[in-house]
Amino acid sequence: MGSLFRSETMCLAQLFLQSGTAYECLSALGEKGLVQFRDLNQNVSSFQRKFVGEVKRCEELERILAYLVQEINRADIPLPEGETSPPAPPLKQVLEMQEQLQKLEVELREVTKNKEKLRKNLLELIEYTHMLRVTKTFVKRNVEFEPTYEEFPPLENDSLLDYSCMQRLGAKLGFVSGLINQGKVEAFEKMLWRVCKGYTIVTYAELDEPLEDPETGEVIKWYVFLISFWGEQIGHKVKKICDCYHCHVYPYPNTAEERKEIQEGLNTRIQDLYTVLHKTEDYLRQVLCKAAESVYSHVIQVKKMKAIYHMLNMCSFDVTNKCLIAEVWCPEADLHELRRALEEGSRESGATIPSFMNTIPTKETPPTLIRTNKFTEGFQNIVDAYGVGSYREVNPALFTIITFPFLFAVMFGDFGHGFVMFLFALLLVLNENHPRLNQSQEIMRMFFNGRYILLLMGLFSVYTGLIYNDCFSKSVNLFGSGWSVSAMYSSSHTPAGQKKMGLWNDSIVRHNRVLQLDPSVPGVFQGPYPLGIDPIWNLATNRLTFLNSFKMKMSVILGIIHMTFGVILGIFNHLHFRKKFNIYLVSVPELLFMLCIFGYLIFMIVYKWLVYSAETSRVAPSILIEFINMFLFPASETNGLYSGQSGYTLVRKDSEEEVSLLGSQDIEEGNNQIEDGYREMMCEEFNFGEILMTQVIHSIEYCLGCISNTASYLRLWALSLAHAQLSDVLWTMLVRVGLRVDTTYGVLLLLPVIALFAVLTIFILLIMEGLSAFLHAIRLHWVEFQNKFYVGAGTKFVPFSFRLLSSKFSDDVA
Repeated sequence: MGSLFRSETMCLAQLFLQSGTAYECLSALGEKGLVQFRDLNQNVSSFQRKFVGEVKRCEELERILAYLVQEINRADIPLPEGETSPPAPPLKQVLEMQEQLQKLEVELREVTKNKEKLRKNLLELIEYTHMLRVTKTFVKRNVEFEPTYEEFPPLENDSLLDYSCMQRLGAKLGFVSGLINQGKVEAFEKMLWRVCKGYTIVTYAELDEPLEDPETGEVIKWYVFLISFWGEQIGHKVKKICDCYHCHVYPYPNTAEERKEIQEGLNTRIQDLYTVLHKTEDYLRQVLCKAAESVYSHVIQVKKMKAIYHMLNMCSFDVTNKCLIAEVWCPEADLHELRRALEEGSRESGATIPSFMNTIPTKETPPTLIRTNKFTEGFQNIVDAYGVGSYREVNPALFTIITFPFLFAVMFGDFGHGFVMFLFALLLVLNENHPRLNQSQEIMRMFFNGRYILLLMGLFSVYTGLIYNDCFSKSVNLFGSGWSVSAMYSSSHTPAGQKKMGLWNDSIVRHNRVLQLDPSVPGVFQGPYPLGIDPIWNLATNRLTFLNSFKMKMSVILGIIHMTFGVILGIFNHLHFRKKFNIYLVSVPELLFMLCIFGYLIFMIVYKWLVYSAETSRVAPSILIEFINMFLFPASETNGLYSGQSGYTLVRKDSEEEVSLLGSQDIEEGNNQIEDGYREMMCEEFNFGEILMTQVIHSIEYCLGCISNTASYLRLWALSLAHAQLSDVLWTMLVRVGLRVDTTYGVLLLLPVIALFAVLTIFILLIMEGLSAFLHAIRLHWVEFQNKFYVGAGTKFVPFSFRLLSSKFSDDVA
């Protein structure tokens, strides 16, 4: 608790590390996370430091490991993540590990390259097979001219080509066949028509199934085309156009025998490629499985090694270049652990001269270290989001553990909603070791990190819900109401007595829709409800007026207590930093101002609650009017809460002119005394203008801030009212409508109505309203509470610790 109340005492230490033991010593320090290094080479660029070569070697190893992880993920091989973190590799094993990883990378790249080449050849052969199958239907061979040319099927039954005519012209018939992307067919056909001027015949057919592109690996739809042309010049143009549109062109057989021979050869080659490709994939998977067993440890070791060399680059060498000197911030409580870590590093390296350390005095402000656990970490993060605390000042997180969920619950007070939130947080707490929660998405991870905050917020909301007697906008009658309706209706009294006491009769009951209970009538009010608000107020038409008055006064009381506590915590800061004058000249006046004005307001609220009863409530004065009269000093007497509260009485019955003259005479005498004192002070040369202006600004800011901050706590009342009204609206518009339906269809309608009510309750009241109350509770702590004592101008202690390194493979691949 002492560490959470105030940051730990830090000291500046100087480490003397032998060159041969520096790596092992920093490895031991990184495992324990004890110190924060200072950069002694700030004027030296990153590329000119001593260990830049070792850092580049680590980056090369990280690149190789990222490639391995990428290939392992591509092969769908699970990556094992060890529970224990391996230590940094010894210097003797670094070169061996580097050589093994480089050989593995070369082997994997060769095998992968051969696999891709085989796969590309296989896809090309499959495309060639589909092309032969489809183009076979394009051409019907004429038996008469079979040895010389092939004839295309016409659109009509007549022949498109006259072989005897072409033979007399001496032209040679040629074919180009292949596959083209579906999206390029139209542009491809137009280009052929324009360039070849119609001297080509193009036939298309769409493949039944999409094929994988050998170049990109993308599965797309293909069209098989067959182009017939006359003349070599036209053939060159056709081939260039096919290259321009990235067509996959394959040789076209001239005869049926050649087609059959090619088809048989393709089938044989495809079977052989399938066999070789399967064996290559099996071998590649074996290599990757073997690499996956050690890739996790290699990743962690390389990260630790790189972090060590980064820290070594912050050290400076002595004159002989045989010893490294480092300056570190270390908690005083961990100095013995620091010495032990240096001894362990020296012993592991086998050095004859051990490394050592000594503390050095400094006037620099140390970093702030506040030790937390999984429970207090979330509350400390809320405080640190405002600003890291200055060194050794009071830490608000200790008190935020209670005040934050309580103020949230004041705005979120509902027994049912708080219990749902509590169950959700309890589920996260009980399953906090589940790996899926730690690796979940960002929003779910935010809920998981704040699970203990949610747990306390839900628990406190259950308590405030019991105080408000509010459960899903309905009251719960646990102990029986303290109000009696039967006492207001009595037939034993005479009509005159009934009228005088305000009792009900048959006529009043029949002709009035609204009946009023008078607590001054004997037997009507039998005593307060044991816990919280009486459930009968849920039926009253003036329920909102009563709750507004109650919650408004409660918000003011809680706010003034919260701010006064912040001023008191400032006294502890002044005592610790030995600023006693700040106690007498700052803290005590702040307390007097706060208590004499706003503390007196609390006194009037409590006094009115205790003194005035139901019989005298009609003559009770207004607290607001009395509070305003305290500053206006009205001349006429008013009825205060107690005698002597308002007005003034002259000691002597003199005229007001005489009193004013006496007052002005006193002022003149005072001015003369001030002038005499000023002449005496002029003899002493002392300039306090800056201090005076600072205190004047602080006084004005504090006085105005107390007023605005007190008004700011009224958000507790406003948000509590909004939450209660939203709950009532949901109940009225959904559940009440479902319950009023006829019993025939009521059961069928009630189920979807309850489901919709649950969904809207979760998303509107729990998430949206909960987030709103959460943000307002943060604002009350940051602005209204912490500015009374918390500076938050420190720097966070960031130790050199291997636990801060990420061990996720996704970060390595990225």
